[in-house]
Amino acid sequence: MESFYDVQQLLKKFGIFVYTKDLQADVDLMEFELYELHSSGLLSTDDYIKAKLIIRNRVSKGI
Repeated sequence: MESFYDVQQLLKKFGIFVYTKDLQADVDLMEFELYELHSSGLLSTDDYIKAKLIIRNRVSKGI
Protein backbone atom coordinates (compact mmCIF):
# COMPACT_ATOMS: atom_id res chain seq x y z
CA MET A 1 0.00 0.00 0.00
CA GLU A 2 1.65 3.18 -1.21
CA SER A 3 -0.99 5.65 -2.34
CA PHE A 4 -4.32 7.20 -1.45
CA TYR A 5 -5.84 5.09 -4.20
CA ASP A 6 -4.47 1.95 -2.54
CA VAL A 7 -6.23 2.93 0.70
CA GLN A 8 -9.48 3.34 -1.22
CA GLN A 9 -8.98 -0.12 -2.75
CA LEU A 10 -8.32 -1.60 0.70
CA LEU A 11 -11.61 -0.19 1.96
CA LYS A 12 -13.42 -1.53 -1.13
CA LYS A 13 -12.28 -5.04 -0.18
CA PHE A 14 -14.51 -4.64 2.86
CA GLY A 15 -17.40 -3.22 0.84
CA ILE A 16 -16.72 0.37 1.90
CA PHE A 17 -17.02 2.96 -0.87
CA VAL A 18 -16.24 6.54 0.14
CA TYR A 19 -17.08 9.35 -2.22
CA THR A 20 -18.87 12.49 -1.08
CA LYS A 21 -17.52 15.01 -3.63
CA ASP A 22 -15.83 16.71 -0.65
CA LEU A 23 -12.24 15.54 -0.23
CA GLN A 24 -12.01 16.50 3.43
CA ALA A 25 -15.22 14.61 4.17
CA ASP A 26 -13.82 11.61 2.26
CA VAL A 27 -10.66 11.70 4.37
CA ASP A 28 -12.66 11.91 7.59
CA LEU A 29 -14.88 8.99 6.59
CA MET A 30 -11.92 6.91 5.49
CA GLU A 31 -10.14 7.48 8.80
CA PHE A 32 -13.29 6.51 10.69
CA GLU A 33 -13.78 3.34 8.65
CA LEU A 34 -10.13 2.35 9.06
CA TYR A 35 -10.44 2.80 12.82
CA GLU A 36 -13.58 0.66 12.93
CA LEU A 37 -12.01 -2.10 10.83
CA HIS A 38 -8.90 -2.12 13.01
CA SER A 39 -10.76 -2.04 16.31
CA SER A 40 -12.97 -4.94 15.21
CA GLY A 41 -9.90 -7.00 14.31
CA LEU A 42 -10.54 -7.10 10.57
CA LEU A 43 -7.54 -4.93 9.67
CA SER A 44 -4.00 -5.62 10.82
CA THR A 45 -2.10 -3.04 12.81
CA ASP A 46 0.49 -2.71 10.03
CA ASP A 47 -2.14 -2.00 7.38
CA TYR A 48 -3.94 0.40 9.71
CA ILE A 49 -0.79 2.40 10.39
CA LYS A 50 0.25 2.47 6.72
CA ALA A 51 -3.19 3.64 5.65
CA LYS A 52 -3.32 6.36 8.33
CA LEU A 53 0.11 7.64 7.30
CA ILE A 54 -0.88 7.76 3.64
CA ILE A 55 -4.05 9.68 4.47
CA ARG A 56 -2.23 12.11 6.75
CA ASN A 57 0.42 12.67 4.10
CA ARG A 58 -2.31 13.50 1.60
CA VAL A 59 -3.90 15.97 4.04
CA SER A 60 -0.58 17.63 4.85
CA LYS A 61 -0.05 18.24 1.12
CA GLY A 62 -3.32 20.15 1.08
CA ILE A 63 -5.38 17.37 -0.48
